[in-house]
Parts: sequence; structure tokens; C-alpha cells
Amino acid sequence: MEKAVPHPFMRGLVAALATLALILAMDTLRLFGGEQWLSGLIGIETQYFYALLALLAPWVFITFPSKPWIDWPLAATFVAILLGFFVTAEQALDEAWEFSAPDYAVYASLAMWLMLLEALRRAAGWPLCLIAGAFSVLPVVTEFMPGPLNGLPSSWAETASYHLLSIESVFGLPFRAFADLVIGFVVFGVVLQFTGGGQFFLNLAFAILGRQRGGPAKVAIVSSGLMGSMSGSVVTNVLTTGQLTIPAMRKSGMAGEVAGGVEACASTGGVLLPPIMGSTAFVMATLLDIAYIDVAAAAALPAFLYFASLYLQIDAYAGRENVVGLAEEDIPSLAKTIAEGWFYLGAFALLIFLLIFLQQESIAPYYATAALLVLNQFSPKHRLDLSGAVDLMYGVGKLLIELVVVLAGVGLIVGSLSLTGLSGTLVNDLLSLAGEDIGLLLIMGAITSFVLGIGMTVTAAYIFLAVVLAPALVSQDLNPLSVHLFILYWAMLSYITPPVALGAYAAASIAEANPLKTGFAAMRLGSVIYIIPFIFVLDVAFILQGPWYASAQVFAEAILGVWLICAGLQGYLAGLGRLDSRLVRLLIGLGGLIIALPQLNWVLAQPPSNVAGLVVGVVMVAAGLLLRRFAPSTAA
Repeated sequence: MEKAVPHPFMRGLVAALATLALILAMDTLRLFGGEQWLSGLIGIETQYFYALLALLAPWVFITFPSKPWIDWPLAATFVAILLGFFVTAEQALDEAWEFSAPDYAVYASLAMWLMLLEALRRAAGWPLCLIAGAFSVLPVVTEFMPGPLNGLPSSWAETASYHLLSIESVFGLPFRAFADLVIGFVVFGVVLQFTGGGQFFLNLAFAILGRQRGGPAKVAIVSSGLMGSMSGSVVTNVLTTGQLTIPAMRKSGMAGEVAGGVEACASTGGVLLPPIMGSTAFVMATLLDIAYIDVAAAAALPAFLYFASLYLQIDAYAGRENVVGLAEEDIPSLAKTIAEGWFYLGAFALLIFLLIFLQQESIAPYYATAALLVLNQFSPKHRLDLSGAVDLMYGVGKLLIELVVVLAGVGLIVGSLSLTGLSGTLVNDLLSLAGEDIGLLLIMGAITSFVLGIGMTVTAAYIFLAVVLAPALVSQDLNPLSVHLFILYWAMLSYITPPVALGAYAAASIAEANPLKTGFAAMRLGSVIYIIPFIFVLDVAFILQGPWYASAQVFAEAILGVWLICAGLQGYLAGLGRLDSRLVRLLIGLGGLIIALPQLNWVLAQPPSNVAGLVVGVVMVAAGLLLRRFAPSTAA
């Protein structure tokens, strides 16, 4: 089914609103000559939040329409209420309306609460709407709930006022991170796509990797991983880059379900890939109150290990199935590709320089976007005219509208847990169930993160888990940064794990493959991602928290172990060839697992000793190799 083309008026309206929202955000960051042009209009922070929400959220009823006679009144009412909140913001702050608001503000808050849930339903679907709706009314019904959900009760008026008039709920940390940091990176990602950046990075990857065995699949992990980092949406990335990578993989001889699995795994990994991480890095930095660069540095080795595991799995699969690279005539010229798109690399380099070396994460995406737009005008193929500029800003606006509604909806969940005091109670209940067993607590945390990740977007799932689950893990002397990365990784797994596997199912539709088989292929290809979170949460050297030699050691162990795991899974070991015995594959795979994660010796050895785990792993691999040599004919 083709997507409906928006009416020119609506396209222009959303583009104009997105432009105003960007001007407001940039003015708040003092990007216009060091002074705030709107300082006479916006006096306090909450007025900025109300203005930004009014420019974006009400128009979800227009970009995700139902019936015009419903949509426009809802949008107009939404704007009117936010305008009222904007005008009375200073009075609300002085008189603490979040705890005792006048009647008209309470009624306005109740109306906004209901409209926000409807907006969330349209933008993110029923699952997140129902979850946010159920949690948002929790303060009203908490006194009637069983133990873990029994907290401090509030009336409907108190709850509505707290949700819309405080900075702990709708305008809590998720929304503030969006308003101060995330919005710029969303714009940069959209501009990169609209100016042809996606095609450029795809051609660049084809030029470098296309000749290798399984080349198109290796291209997919590079291009889809990079673009997924900027888009922050697994399914959207699959449906865009996958249109190019999946047919190329099929043409090289790769099975449809495997091609779809590769694309799903690469797009999923993009959200874990620095420097942008689908904007999650900036939300994480805000929640942890640390510098963005610390989050990006900590996420680097785990992300590299994940993409290395995909590369190794693809290489082993291609070796076993004799999947060749692309024909020479299908590979673009490297020199020509760079000559035609060098400015994409320039803009990306500027972004990295500002983020990492100057540590100017708040302004970096705006300067990088400006550079990209200016340099893009020298490209005859992708130069923007007026119509193209409107299309670009419409794309920016629609994505910002969707994202701001989702973050506001997640804020309702966070606000309810704060108002009832349940954030601490749930932590204590989880700890009491796990007792003193850190392994059991981590497994429970992984399962919880996975289940909650099914019904939410990436950012929504991470924020909810950061509030509910992370404190329980941190209280057991685990590193806070490693814990937040742990729950992010496990929340992402639902995109490649049946029976849900939304990323894999989206890829299956392009590959014309069985969705369930594609889901299991993705699960197998991305299997190392189930292990990586345990590596860095049990040994913080893997997230660069400690001396460099400790990080080098744990990374070397992980790479070696992952190579052996991939060989066991795919039945092919580079340099030796096929592994046709099930027992050989099992020994090599399990040995690789113990080498990659020697901390598993909390089961094998007391007191803990990484050496014990490594010795066991090496012995198992050696046994597998000996068995292969003396019993090569044992059939799989």
C-alpha cells in the first residue's frame, strides 16, 4: 500500500512549525550571536518547554490523522491549553501549582492528559499508549494495588497537576534531554538522508567491501549500522537501507531469511553505535549526569565487538555456503564515490570533532547540519531547491512531532513513579526476589528489559528501565554506566528475537522470506549481543573504566571468544574450513563463550578467578579441534 501524499498546505504547515521549533531551540542555545532573541518572550525554562511542545505535539493529530472534524479541534485545544500554561508559567512556579493548582489549571491539565494519551496512540501505537496510560493513573489507584504497586495515593486533581505543571513528569528528564540535546541530532540524521547521505555511505561500503566473500552482507552491516545510529529507529532503517542491501545479498547467493536477518541485526546495532546511538547516548548522559563523551567512550568497545561478531558470522556463513562477492561491474568506483560525496564525510568529521575533541554536544549537530546543507548545494545531483527544502523540513517536523509525543508519554510513566514513591519500592522488591545472588539479579534484569522492550520504542524502553530497573542493579555495587548500557542492550533484543522480532519481520517483507525463519536467522546472527552486556556489566574494563591494559586484555579475550562462537554457530572456522560435527561445533562454541566471558567462573570457581574460566575455555576448544582432526566424518 502506497503512503498517502500530504496535502501541500499540511506539508508547508508542518515544515514551518519545524523551522520555528528549530529557531526556538537554537535561540535557547545562544547560536545567534551569543544573545537570546526571544529572551523578552521566554523568561523561564518551563516557558521554553511549553512553547516547544506547542510547536510540535498538537500537530500529531494532523500528521497521523483520523477525521478532520476531530483532528483540528484536538490540535486547536492542545495549542490553546499550552498557550495558557505558557502565559501563567511564572505564576505557576511562584505558587507551586504542581501541588496546588487553581481549578481552571486542573481542568486544563486533565484535558491535556487525555489528549496526550491519544497523541501517543497515534504516534507510537496501542502498546505504548496502554502502558503509559496505566502507569499515569497509578497515583490515583495505588492505595488499592497489591504490595509492589502500593504507594503514596493522590487525587485526580493532584495527579493531573503534577503531570503537566511540574518538571518531573511530562517535562521530566526525557523531555529536557530532547529539548536541550536530542533535537539537533534528529535534524542532522534527517538532513543526511534527504541530501543523499544514505546512498553515499552505501556506495562507499560497496566500493570497499563488495569484492569480499559475502560482500553485500558485510556492506549491510557497515551502511545500516551507520545510518541506524543516526535515525534511532530499527524498523525505519530496515525499510530504507534494506531496500538496497537485501536485494544485493540475495543476488550474491544468500538465502532470503539470512539476508533479512543480516539487515535486521545491523539496523538494531546502529542504535548501540557511537557517536550518536540514535540519540540515546544524550538521554543516558542526562539521566546519569555525566559528560556525553563518557557515554560514547564506554559504548565504543561493546558496539565494535557486536559488529565484529556480525562480520565474523557473515564471513563464516559465506565460507561454508560459498557465497561470493559482487561482480566487478556492480561495484562502484571508490574514487568516483568519494569525489561525488566527499562533503558527507566532511560534515560527519566536523560532527565528530565538535563532539569528541571540543565536547560541544549541544551545538555540534547544528554546525554539522549547516555545513552539510551549504556543501550539498555544490552537488548537482542532490542540490535542494525550494520544494526540496520544504520536503526536508516536513520530514524533520514529522519525526520531531513523533519523538516529542513519545518522550512526553514516557514522562507520564516516570512522573507517576516519582509521585507515588514506587521507583524505590520496586527496586527493593526486585532485590528481595533476587536475594544476594548477583547472577540471578542480572538474569531477572535482562528478562525484564527484554519484555518491556517489546511494547516500546528504543528511547521509551530505555528511559522506563533506567528509572525502574537500573537502581536495583546499581545498588549491588555494579557500575552505573555499565548498568544503563546493560538495560539498553537487552531492551533492543526484542527487535531480532522471535516471537516479536519487529526488525526481522520488516526485513522479511523485503527479502520475500518467511518472517519466523528470518527472526530465528537474525537471532542466530546476532547471538553475541546476548552475551556482550554480561561482559561489560561484570568487568567494567570493557567499557574503559580502569587501566588501559585491563581493557586491552578483556577486549582481546572477547574478540577471540566471539570468533570461536561464530565458528561454532556457522560450522566454519577460517583457516581450517568446515566443522561438520555437532560435538566439535558445540565444544568450540562453548569454549569461545567461556573465553569471551571468563567471569562465568562465578559458577565454576570460588573465589572468582578469570584464569580458571580461560583455562576451561581453552581446554574445550582444544578438545574440539582434536576431535575434528580424528573424527572429521561425524555428520552434522
